[in-house]
Amino acid sequence: MFPVSTTVAIRFPPFATWALIALNVVVYLLEVNIQAAGGMAGLHAFLQHWALVPARYFAPAWALANGLDPANYLPFVTNTFLHGGFLHLALNMWTLYIFGPAVENRMGSVAYVIFYLACGVGASIAHAWINASSTLPALGASGAIAGVIGAYMELYPRSRVVVMIPVFFYPFFFEVYAAFFALFWFATQLINGIGSLASGQVMGGVAWWAHIGGFALGWLVAAVWGREGRRHRPAQPDEGAFGCCPDGRRDRRGAS
Repeated sequence: MFPVSTTVAIRFPPFATWALIALNVVVYLLEVNIQAAGGMAGLHAFLQHWALVPARYFAPAWALANGLDPANYLPFVTNTFLHGGFLHLALNMWTLYIFGPAVENRMGSVAYVIFYLACGVGASIAHAWINASSTLPALGASGAIAGVIGAYMELYPRSRVVVMIPVFFYPFFFEVYAAFFALFWFATQLINGIGSLASGQVMGGVAWWAHIGGFALGWLVAAVWGREGRRHRPAQPDEGAFGCCPDGRRDRRGAS
């Protein structure tokens, strides 16, 4: 299921979400320039330094032998702004564009950025812990964005998500509950993550456990935060799906 839009109305421009998207694009353009100037060797050296290599922290002898400093923990953050190609970037940024604004409006921009970075670090820790011996650089914003999806499910469980499902090259569009979309997405990550444990490697080059860890952390933080957003401001009547309460329930106030 590919998300196309949501039915949650927002009250304020999502400046933080736009800034995160812009920062990811700028970093990707930096990667492209590095590859253009230094070839694949230059890009590889860059990724070895700034992407997340689990063996750097769980096999220090290997890290030191390969010129990687185990004391450098910045990759737990910086890897979330790196991407392996344009399609990788585009899919991640589209998902952030779909789900980020509603979560930002509930939390407030500053708290939302802190939340986003925390989910990225949590996703990185989950990936590194499960794949402790991996020497492959892990990169991508999908772990942090998984946290945003988890928070969206908790904050707006009964709102609708418009999804596209291709069937024999024909796109079909459906509306599903946000909770169903998020849980279905999480189930696919969990199945593949368990499969990667059975195979002993990262399946298809995807950091499944980063997605799982990010989603779980995002859901937990949003659950503690509360659906009313009381630490930022109370929910307003027009912030749910149009004609609904903020969590997606039908607003029957004033109905005869």
